This record gives sequence, C-alpha cells and structure tokens, in this order.
Amino acid sequence: MATSFHSGFLIFVLAIFILVQMTTTSSTATLASMHSGALETLIVAQDGSGNFTKIGDAISFAPNNSNYRTIIKVKAGIYYEYLEIPENKPNLMLYGEGSNVTEIRGNRSVGDGWKTLYSATVAVLGKGFIARYISFINTAGASKNQAVALRVDAQMAAFYRCAIDGYQDTLYARLGLQFYRECDISGTVDFIFGDATAVFQMCNIYVKLPASGQSNTITAQGRKNKDDIGGFSLQNCSVLPSQELAASNASVKTFLGRPWKTYAVTVYIKSYLDSIVDPSGWMKWSDGDDPAMYKVYYGEYANYGPGKGTQDTRINWPGFHWMEYEEARNFSVSRFIKGDEWLPSTSIPFDDGI
Repeated sequence: MATSFHSGFLIFVLAIFILVQMTTTSSTATLASMHSGALETLIVAQDGSGNFTKIGDAISFAPNNSNYRTIIKVKAGIYYEYLEIPENKPNLMLYGEGSNVTEIRGNRSVGDGWKTLYSATVAVLGKGFIARYISFINTAGASKNQAVALRVDAQMAAFYRCAIDGYQDTLYARLGLQFYRECDISGTVDFIFGDATAVFQMCNIYVKLPASGQSNTITAQGRKNKDDIGGFSLQNCSVLPSQELAASNASVKTFLGRPWKTYAVTVYIKSYLDSIVDPSGWMKWSDGDDPAMYKVYYGEYANYGPGKGTQDTRINWPGFHWMEYEEARNFSVSRFIKGDEWLPSTSIPFDDGI
C-alpha cells in the first residue's frame, strides 16, 4: 500500500504541474496571438482581472501598423492617465462600459504651464480610431484657461456615446475627417475647436459656468485658407446649459461660435438651441475686429428652440447664411466627411443626409 500511495501521489503532483504549465502557456500564447493579429481584443481592468491594469500599457502592446481592428475593452473605473494613440497604432478601439462609469482623467492646463497642444488628457493620432462608451475628462477647471480633454489629429476617427468634458478648449478636433454620434460635450470657452472636418450628430452640447468675466463660445473653427476643407457641422444636436449654469444667477452670454481663423466654417442644422444662446448667435474673435475682414462661412438651417434667433437679431456679417436645403446638404455626413465610404466599417449608426 505504501508503494501504491507513493505512485498515486507522484501522479497527482505531475498532473498539477502539467495543468499549471498548460495554463501559463495558454495565457502567454493568448497574448502572443493578440500581438500577431490572430486575436484582436485586450482587456484593461484595475482589479487585475484583465490583461492589463493601465490603458497605456494596452496601447503600447497593441500591434504596430496593423490593418486589423484591435479592441481595447476598458472596464469600469477612473483611470488617471495621459494617453497618446500614435500614428503607428492605427485601427484601435477604446471600448468602455459606459461614459458614466469608464473615465480617463487628467488636469493639465495652460494655467499650470502646459502648452494647449500638450495639455490633452488623451491625444489621438492613429488613423481609424474609434471610441465607444467612455469619458475623456480634463478637471483643471475654468480658472486654468486652456485645458484639453481630447485632441484628435487622426483621419477617419469616430466617437459613439462618449463624454468629452472640460472647460476652455475641451475638444481639440485638430485635423482629419471625424465623426461624433450621441456624445456629451461640455465646456465654456471655445470648447469645440480646431481645423478638422467634423460632423456632430445627435450630440448634447452642455454649456458650463465660465470664469468670472468670460462669455461662453461653443466653437472656434480654425480654417486658415480658402482652399482648405476643415469645418464643423452640428446636426440634430442640443445646446443646453449644464446644471451648474442653469442654477447660477450669473449673467453669462453664450454664442454658437467665433472665428479662430479667417476662413472658419461652422453650421448648425436642425438642432435645438436653448435660451442661453445670445440672440446675435455669433461672436467676433476680438472686440476690435471688423467682421468685414472675416471670410467665414457660418450657417443655420431649420434649428428650433428659444435660442434659434431671427433675421432681425442674428449677426449681419457677409459670411453668415440662413441656409436653404441644398446648401445645408453640403454639410451632411455623405458630402462633408465622405462618411458613406468609411463609417459603415465602424458599426456606429449615422444619418447620411440631413
């Protein structure tokens, strides 16, 4: 019986050893296959239940220059990280569990010595980037001046049901074709700015309480030259006060935009404009500017709500347009960002017309 027990014990130990080896090998093989492109999903969880505990580590691990989609699933949590998706990491997707539970936070600002470009909590340079159900936040506050939550320098970038939250310069839509669907975007001064060619569909635009003495400007589009293609098109969006602004007794003016650069292009189409929008609608970049020097294209079509304005109240700049249907169609997904050619591959819903 001693011999039988000894043999059985050795077999048991050997079985445990083989099981451990198989588990380790399987885990290593899984990550290796992910890196080769055979599997394309990585999991980030702060409790250690995923492949990584930090989003930045998952981005670093993702394959370079891949033609395949790599999905980084980010479990619920507040991630205090500064992230860059570089050009050599195309086709990445950050997939959260909900913009109210999966958050990426930072607090860099011009007020604390950072240049606007480098204040971003998350910067996207990789082509074909997608984000779903996740928040990008800069918590620096209104007194810290420019403080970017999300900077996008990427072609064919798309965002679905995300939150982009800050104060001044929240979203730096800098370059490339971009699409935002059912996102919540919050800020105070110039909080959607840059020279991307971007369409925002069914987004909530929340205007917050600015620093003392400031007015709110939703957009600051930056097209520099007549032949450039940049511009912002806001379709079926809602411009609303944040709870903080709504509860405030402060007298704060809010404008649909102001021209960061001479040839700025911005249109609002079939959007709800709350009473917080100033009757004039649009604001000069600087008080001393002569609007006649602007070569802007500012347009409105079929907007509604108490802030929609009238021909008697809106600005009378040469570049302002009460658009007709055909004119507004030029700013649709299909025409303005050629969305029919690339958005179907993202699986994000979109309306190709107006």
